[in-house]
Amino acid sequence: MKQGSNLAFANKSGRKFRAVKQRGFTLIEIMVVVVIMGILAALVVPKLMGRTDDARIMAARSDISTLMSALKLYKLDNQRYPTTEQGLNALVVKPASGADGWKTGGYIDKLPKDPWGNPYQYLAPGIHGEIDVFSYGADGQPGGEGNDADIGSWQL
Repeated sequence: MKQGSNLAFANKSGRKFRAVKQRGFTLIEIMVVVVIMGILAALVVPKLMGRTDDARIMAARSDISTLMSALKLYKLDNQRYPTTEQGLNALVVKPASGADGWKTGGYIDKLPKDPWGNPYQYLAPGIHGEIDVFSYGADGQPGGEGNDADIGSWQL
């Protein structure tokens, strides 16, 4: 039998089997794999990071759409939208005045915060329509561009 090749052994029953010589990875092979993984991570991670911002914008639009639907139900019951002073809280708690047809239990369970943790804004009358519901975006300030841009009911 050659040196370094498979070795033959016999087990208790007398049957012969061959033991395969084990061989590990070399340092070069491991380094090549690590470099390839690093290159892939450098290409993929920036694309995934941008998706987080897109998801937050989509979540804000979804929340605004839900709030607009609740406000329309409020108007059906009360013949008008809440005032700016009453705000979106009028969907959860009955206002002190002007809401004779207010539905017991409210129109939503609780007011959501925008995906950046800020309250949604409400104007009645609105600048862009009869009413405006909007988020100031990632920076929490009026205006802005990209992720900092305002997201409003007029964009739905």
